[in-house]
Amino acid sequence: MTAAPRLLAVAGAVLALAACSKPASSPEPKATQTVNFSVLSAEDQQSMARVWQPLFDDMQKATGLTIKAYYANSYASLVEAMRFNQTQAGWFSALPALEATRRANAEVIGRILTNGDEGSYRSVLIVKQGSNITLDDVLKCGKKYNFGIGDPQSTSGTLAPMAYIFVPKNIEPARCFKTVKSADHKANFYAVASGLLDVATNNTVGMMFYTRDNPTLAGKVKVIWESPELPESSIVVRKDLDPAVKEKIRQFFLSYGHAPGAVGDKQRQVLKIMTYTGFAPVDDSYLDPVREMEAATDLGEARHSGDKAKIAAAQKAFDQVQAEIAARNPASRPLPAPAK
Repeated sequence: MTAAPRLLAVAGAVLALAACSKPASSPEPKATQTVNFSVLSAEDQQSMARVWQPLFDDMQKATGLTIKAYYANSYASLVEAMRFNQTQAGWFSALPALEATRRANAEVIGRILTNGDEGSYRSVLIVKQGSNITLDDVLKCGKKYNFGIGDPQSTSGTLAPMAYIFVPKNIEPARCFKTVKSADHKANFYAVASGLLDVATNNTVGMMFYTRDNPTLAGKVKVIWESPELPESSIVVRKDLDPAVKEKIRQFFLSYGHAPGAVGDKQRQVLKIMTYTGFAPVDDSYLDPVREMEAATDLGEARHSGDKAKIAAAQKAFDQVQAEIAARNPASRPLPAPAK
């Protein structure tokens, strides 16, 4: 071997030894996982952000995840966002939560608490103070009143009034009232307070917000009916979310507000602004009352249609839902079947 190749070989060996002795470089840090968390903008987005962002900041700090808020102004858009994985977690009221479990590969992992260890609210019917309109007047129909119903996917704005007031009385709102307009709770509240609507649906949580934020206007509205208790809003996540991430989110909510000292005081203040007292663990069975109301409403609509096949199918579905609920909870009180 000539001198030049020998020199090249030696140089190569030196470089190889140097490479072997070089300390291993540190692995690249793993990117923080982002979770898009959806919230229904029952009010304007800016107002909702003021309420929710402090909790998201605490969630991000506690979990190490990057939490991005996703605000939507309709229940359907929340479900669709989760269905197409634009969001991975969210705060859902009961009926959209049920829809998400069916169509968006979702599951319920927790519910909110609004009074100590309790977490429920009620649907209401409201009229203008001084109108003297009663529930009996409303049920007489006669196309006398302008009526405001909620979003079609609203538990308290549409489903509960249908299941507890109209379906048992065999009443179709479109045939009962002079006009029927669908809007969110806030719009219906303002429409009743200003006299644009004679009667409308709402809920006890919304009424609490209106009384707090605008007591003068709230004083112009009167509640004439309350439903039985309804399941409060829940925390929903996609089933295919990384199990470790899912558990971080679940543990964050279940422990939030329970920390000692200044940290806990800060968390409890955040909850107070949200009008919550904490969160509790639940699964999809938490939505059973909603499934029952939905089945009752479907049966009522089938009976209105007069189609025997639809009636038979709806009756079978209603009976099946009630049987499943009774099997899980023998102490449950079944919802009465719609009037024939």
